[in-house]
Amino acid sequence: MGWQKELRNSVTTIEQLKEYVKLSAKEETELRHVLNVHPMRVSQYYLSLIDWNNPNDPIKKMAIPSKEELDLTGLYDTSGEHENTKIKGVQHKYSGTVLLLSTNNCATYCRYCFRKRLIGLPTEEILHRFNSAAKYIQNHKEINNILISGGDPLTLPTKTIEKFLTQLSQIKHLDFIRFGTKILAALPSRITEDKNLLRLLESNSHIDRRIFFVTQFNHPNEITNKTLAAVDLLLKHKVIISNQTVLLKGVNDDYETMAALQNKLVSIGINPYYIFQCRPVKRVKNNFQVPLYKGYEIIEAAKKEMSGHGKRFHYVMSHHTGKIEILGIMDNYIYLKYHQARNEKDIGKIFKKKINQTASWLEDLE
Repeated sequence: MGWQKELRNSVTTIEQLKEYVKLSAKEETELRHVLNVHPMRVSQYYLSLIDWNNPNDPIKKMAIPSKEELDLTGLYDTSGEHENTKIKGVQHKYSGTVLLLSTNNCATYCRYCFRKRLIGLPTEEILHRFNSAAKYIQNHKEINNILISGGDPLTLPTKTIEKFLTQLSQIKHLDFIRFGTKILAALPSRITEDKNLLRLLESNSHIDRRIFFVTQFNHPNEITNKTLAAVDLLLKHKVIISNQTVLLKGVNDDYETMAALQNKLVSIGINPYYIFQCRPVKRVKNNFQVPLYKGYEIIEAAKKEMSGHGKRFHYVMSHHTGKIEILGIMDNYIYLKYHQARNEKDIGKIFKKKINQTASWLEDLE
């Protein structure tokens, strides 16, 4: 089965889901209410990773809708994406970086997604005219890198990706180009079955300007032999791979799992980059967020099980004011630092807030 056909055969309906799990009448009604607002898509491959006999299976929690998504606590835009949008599909929050929202589709719709407001839904937020985006980047010489995100840009046709890279490669002040993708975890055949994509990536990853993949692995169970094959091909075709993990309740909120994940990533050639505090997104917050106090304890305990390479990541909140690193907790205070900031004067600023054991975001702290 080609990757496109595999994507078309994803599980998207309650009827399809019932082939894998038994739902009571009440559960079915609740899930229909959820899917009326936020659609479901799970690739057959990602579905195969679920142990249906384990009620606490981490892949299931990340991919399968639940009644907890009826909880409206939180916000849909927690990182100020709307205010940082310069033209449709083009976000410019940090001076040197532009983010392109290339699509609203993914191989699997993660239930904790911070862009839940647009994934799989009709939206005016994604890029429609790439020429306009390229012109914006060309006219802003301070931009030295691009993050092509979405949705997942690797669900786009290779010809579309080629168009992006062809135009971006002509902009001389760019140092590197990144693709934000979960395809290695959710649909690795996208990589292993498309030689044209691999050739395209290699031809655009130069000794002085590399192509990066920023992946998202949240649990060791997402790393399979098929993943290893995809990673190996990317590395052989000159793509550098970094990983962002989201700290998720019921998925990786114990130090053994977190340490095992980061150590495994290093062993297969993926560089740990960030561990993100789960954002207080509507229909996500109470189901997936871990309190900052507990998150810090988990991360510090996990670091004791890692080598220096495994703990190169920063544990951060992607706040609307910037990426805020959680540095430590001491004497009832949590110490924080602007790792990146919308206001460049704040970059590197260290500050403290009173901590409590329920706070899970900056606004929850005194």
